[in-house]
Amino acid sequence: MKNVNFDRVQVQNSADRLAAGRQRLARAVVASSHDWSPAQQEMLATVATPPDDIAGVIDRLKAVQKVLDTLPPSPGTNRVAAFNTLYLTITEQVATSLTGPDVTDPDWLETLDVEFARLYFKALGAWGVAGADPADAWEVLFRRAHDDSITPMDAAVLGVNAHINHDLALAVVATWHRLGYSGDRPQHPDYLLVNRIFYQQIPLLRRRFATAWQLEIDRCVGDLDDWSQNILVRTTRALAWEQAEILWHLRDDPKDLARALQILDRASACAGETLLTGTSLLKALWLTASAWAKRLFKRA
Repeated sequence: MKNVNFDRVQVQNSADRLAAGRQRLARAVVASSHDWSPAQQEMLATVATPPDDIAGVIDRLKAVQKVLDTLPPSPGTNRVAAFNTLYLTITEQVATSLTGPDVTDPDWLETLDVEFARLYFKALGAWGVAGADPADAWEVLFRRAHDDSITPMDAAVLGVNAHINHDLALAVVATWHRLGYSGDRPQHPDYLLVNRIFYQQIPLLRRRFATAWQLEIDRCVGDLDDWSQNILVRTTRALAWEQAEILWHLRDDPKDLARALQILDRASACAGETLLTGTSLLKALWLTASAWAKRLFKRA
């Protein structure tokens, strides 16, 4: 891994600008939810114990789904449930792949999946708990959990934004802490294998959540939108790996690490707010917002 020059002043200035930008984007939004009522205790109990393996992740996602499906705006329509459904499907595909010929190091990939899921469950368990607020990136989705003015597809995209643009780099670092830094050794292709799973599953799930007019547009553009989403997933996941390397480099400097984590969170949150203001054009803006954090670090 190459050396990283960390510009503390630029990082703090950018973090402040991102916070102000998110406030402007979200000014007209009224939070419809501040916890998981009327099932707050059920949710907290469901995510209280972190899973140890991918089977545990799948079981926990199914249990979370049951809780979410009881919540407003009506049974089965909670907006966080839309993301959870997508996440469960992707995780089941990853679990199937662990025993396949394309995986070089199944233990590494399973550990990454578990660390990734633990961040989501941690965010769920922090919502509505005093002094344990979830990351801003997740708050963008959670505060709209009851909001039927956004579509299930929009909500799923907000969850993907928080989980990939914020959580994934942290999950990679946590995996390196447990198993050792892998760099570009055989584990990296296993990481890239998940891109293929996303590409196979997201078009199907996107059409499941789409409205009638979105489906009509889908028919008109054919595979173009699927291709663009594949590029989006590949690019954001590649960025997450680079961000993980930066965080790994800063792991022994608590203050600089905290600054880096802050701007990663604020950039992801700002990207989430931006995603709600449009569709195709803002796919590009999602990438742009995510890249803000990357540009704060110069590789030597």
